[in-house]
Amino acid sequence: MKARFSLGKVVMVLILLGVVVATLYPFVYMIAVSLSKDIYVLSGQISLWPKGINFKVYRLVLEDPRISTGYLNTVIYAVAGTALSLMVTSAGAYAISKKEMLFHRTFTMLIVFTLFFGGGMIPTFLVVKSLGLVDTRWAMILPTAVVSWYLIIMRTFFSSFPKELEESAKLDGLNDIGIFFRLVIPLSKSVLATIGLFYAVGIWNNFYSALLYLRDADLFPLQVVLRNIVLAGQITSVQVTSIGQDALIVDESLKYATIIISTVPILLVYPFLQKYFVQGAMIGSVKG
Repeated sequence: MKARFSLGKVVMVLILLGVVVATLYPFVYMIAVSLSKDIYVLSGQISLWPKGINFKVYRLVLEDPRISTGYLNTVIYAVAGTALSLMVTSAGAYAISKKEMLFHRTFTMLIVFTLFFGGGMIPTFLVVKSLGLVDTRWAMILPTAVVSWYLIIMRTFFSSFPKELEESAKLDGLNDIGIFFRLVIPLSKSVLATIGLFYAVGIWNNFYSALLYLRDADLFPLQVVLRNIVLAGQITSVQVTSIGQDALIVDESLKYATIIISTVPILLVYPFLQKYFVQGAMIGSVKG
């Protein structure tokens, strides 16, 4: 039994190491290429470590006004969108966690229904357009303000709250709104941090909504700017026969540098929320 257990642990470690390598290698390679001189990239000498380190490409990317505008827009969308999503999701989840609420089962079934069926792209666009949100910042925040699955997870978390705490709070004179803000929210940091991270990552990587609803380039998030740079690089790489191969390498380095710059900030958020992440995800998924 001990040998089997040890063999199983070895296999699991090997599988996890394989996942780690497959996940990290693209980032390591992009960093190495973006930091290397063109001549070394052209000769195919770059694998995991940069050669002829220079920051020229990163300087070019950071000096691009599209990048700074996209960064500012994405930060605005991520901060405002995450705050609004957490507020609406937590309030809705707390409401449907109360079985004594009128039409509790009906509201719950309606929310679950949206997990399997949606209106589709065209009806959603027509609704957003009818509300006058097209080509505004709200188009990046309101249509994706609530994810039904996150609301269900948070509802399950709130359902596990001891009723004695709420009853004692009512004896102290608090109503339902007071209990929610002064008792429930302070005790829900783990699930709020977890769901907040999910929302923030989703908003940070969201370019689909921008393609549908935004026309003004000054409102584009970073991901749309990145997409435009990558597509422009691909188009340029086909038309570099008269320019030379160096232009192609510069295009690849620029694309990799832009990807790294757009990815690192949201990755840096995770370590600060890691202590809440596992706890919040597990608590919200244990009790049905």
